[in-house]
Amino acid sequence: MASVPDPAVLTAAFPSLSRTLKREMRSNHAGELGAVWIYRGVLAVTRDPALRAFAEEHGRTEAAHLAFFEAGLPPAGKTRLAPLWRLMGFGLGCLPALLSPAAVYRTIAAVEAFVDHHYGDQLAALAGQPAFEPLAAVLGQFRAEECAHRDEAQAKGSARAGGPWAALVFQGSALGAALAKRI
Repeated sequence: MASVPDPAVLTAAFPSLSRTLKREMRSNHAGELGAVWIYRGVLAVTRDPALRAFAEEHGRTEAAHLAFFEAGLPPAGKTRLAPLWRLMGFGLGCLPALLSPAAVYRTIAAVEAFVDHHYGDQLAALAGQPAFEPLAAVLGQFRAEECAHRDEAQAKGSARAGGPWAALVFQGSALGAALAKRI
């Protein structure tokens, strides 16, 4: 598993975060939970060795991100819709894997495109606040890792990247994040 940043960074910052940023951390927890299950869904279906290696490697990174939020957030700061995010993530992994590796790569690229924007908005909200620099550094690291996932998926995918499926996945990710911020 990839190394987990010190969750004390989040534990220390959480009480001082605005209500909006506390909701953002809940959506991060939900998103990383869903991401772990996307890769579990891929691995449940595919027998393609290259796709399995991709899913195993990126699944470890997502598990490290999830471990940070699991350990750093108080119970009230975590998503209460964990069963939904597991189910949705698993489906978002296994359904494209039933079609082709290219479908999985397009899906991952679309999810990670959303995550890039999502973490970017949070980093902008934390900018210029010295008390939150350690948390911003961790979120910046996570964003960079998610962007690397997106870029690798795009490189492995086909020239047909984007399109209606990518738009649906991007918008579905945005809807999931909005719901997670509230529940």
